[in-house]
Amino acid sequence: MAKTKTAFVCGDCGADFPKWQGQCTACKAWNTVTEVRLGAVTAQSKPRFDGYVGKTTDRIVNLSDVDLSQMPRLVSGSAELDRVLGGGLVPGSAILIGGHPGAGKSTLLLQVMCFLAESVTALYVTGEESLQQVAMRANRLKLQPKQLSMLSETNVEAICQAATELKPKVIVIDSIQVMHMAEVTSAPGSVSQVRESAAELTRFAKQTGTILFLVGHVTKDGSLAGPKVLEHIIDCSLQLEGSADSRFRTLRSHKNRFGAVNELGVFAMLETGLKEVKNPSSIFLSRSEEASPGSVVMVVWEGTRPLLVEIQALVDESHMSNPRRITVGLDSNRLAMLLAVLHRHGGLHMGDQDVFVNVVGGVKVLETSADLALLLAVISSFKNQVLDQDLMVIGEVGLSGEIRPVPNGQERIREAAKHGFKRAIVPKGNVPKGGIAGMQIVPVVKLSDALNAL
Repeated sequence: MAKTKTAFVCGDCGADFPKWQGQCTACKAWNTVTEVRLGAVTAQSKPRFDGYVGKTTDRIVNLSDVDLSQMPRLVSGSAELDRVLGGGLVPGSAILIGGHPGAGKSTLLLQVMCFLAESVTALYVTGEESLQQVAMRANRLKLQPKQLSMLSETNVEAICQAATELKPKVIVIDSIQVMHMAEVTSAPGSVSQVRESAAELTRFAKQTGTILFLVGHVTKDGSLAGPKVLEHIIDCSLQLEGSADSRFRTLRSHKNRFGAVNELGVFAMLETGLKEVKNPSSIFLSRSEEASPGSVVMVVWEGTRPLLVEIQALVDESHMSNPRRITVGLDSNRLAMLLAVLHRHGGLHMGDQDVFVNVVGGVKVLETSADLALLLAVISSFKNQVLDQDLMVIGEVGLSGEIRPVPNGQERIREAAKHGFKRAIVPKGNVPKGGIAGMQIVPVVKLSDALNAL
């Protein structure tokens, strides 16, 4: 008789334990270990190894002999989505798209599926909404879903059976948290159900060469809901971000086995759905006509393209014993470090000042190329002096006050010149040899050189 085995798995990191415990010893998280049924283990399911009779070496090939023409990428109809994925959809890949409710996950996938259905067989599986609700959204977005196949089902076995008969090229599962398998006794949305459902759907996609989209929920802190092992099962993990008061959405890749993970796609939420933003720098540079202190433009590098964003700083006298250091879109610890560098090598003491820093447009800047722009914006607000509207600043600031060059510096300067900037303060190592027509480039080596250039 088949014997059912159980294990205790951490929902955050995926570590397993022989018995339940309050804290996961791997990731130090509390109350994340839950019981998971592993299914029945029968005698026929045990692997047999009878020497090397099977001639397994016949399947071993050299890496250089692998034929890449068998995996052509499929264009999704959205240039920004293709950019984030690395050039298009790869057959047999499993793609997970997460985001907060209302971010536009279902809208984006419905637009993509309606485009793909015109050339290939596409199946849209909805588990949270009825078919009438999806049809109403398609009419509201003015789409043409005539060739798109729809299925309202939450059972994974039934979905795989229907997909075997239809043989679609692309499948969308909306969402993975409501799917369930009959073999697993826990409720839908639990760790075991999400893991086993995702594993079964991914296995089906790999065996049949089907492109699989999984829609995932996120928790209140922005992380993907469900077990951490879910991100290891799939091939690509995308995050659709955007605040409720903004009509712009950003699509980032946190994991991608078929491309770079630092690409960024920008969409605008309109009445007809998500529209691609061809020039993201234009939306992040919506500056006011009247110049004000504490504002400067920098260039960040997102994947394969530069983006011009505005950084704002406000320095005010503090009435508290501990002055506040608040950042939006930047690392607050790095701000504290740069203020110490400014005091030591720039001679400006801000120990009694509140410092507030914001990146306009909701962009999150994680690279160090914004160090110099951040300090110049703080100095502009502290001195109450306006910086030039046509000034662009890039550069990494070291602890000894030196200005280090940044990657792709010349491409950043050229992007600023295309948008009409006339002056740039950049590290000396990023200065183009022939210069750029119509732009005055000021090379700096130390922080004191940048202060003198102002």
